[in-house]
Amino acid sequence: MHELAVTEGILKVVLRHAAMNGASRVVGVGLRIGELSDLADEWLQRYFDYLSRDTVAAGANIRIERIPVVFRCEACGDAFPVRLSDMKDIACPACGPGKVTLVSGREFTVQQIEVI
Repeated sequence: MHELAVTEGILKVVLRHAAMNGASRVVGVGLRIGELSDLADEWLQRYFDYLSRDTVAAGANIRIERIPVVFRCEACGDAFPVRLSDMKDIACPACGPGKVTLVSGREFTVQQIEVI
């Protein structure tokens, strides 16, 4: 259900930028969301449709690009992707188990807004 609150935030950003740029209609919104996010694509679109009715963003299509989970090994500096199913046993493929830092996978960005 947290998709509703997130979608409210997305719509505020979209409407603010549409107004600042004199857009008469928003036709698309591109989002970048990290794979570690549990936001459901379908619900983001549904809530956006509901919340945006009677606004310039009514009917806009939400497009979501999922950003992979990437860690960086603190020992050797190698960056490597990790599948969600492998999150329990994270080890650097170059030098083995050790301390790693999350590089990507938790992002949430409004990447683009298509207007006419």
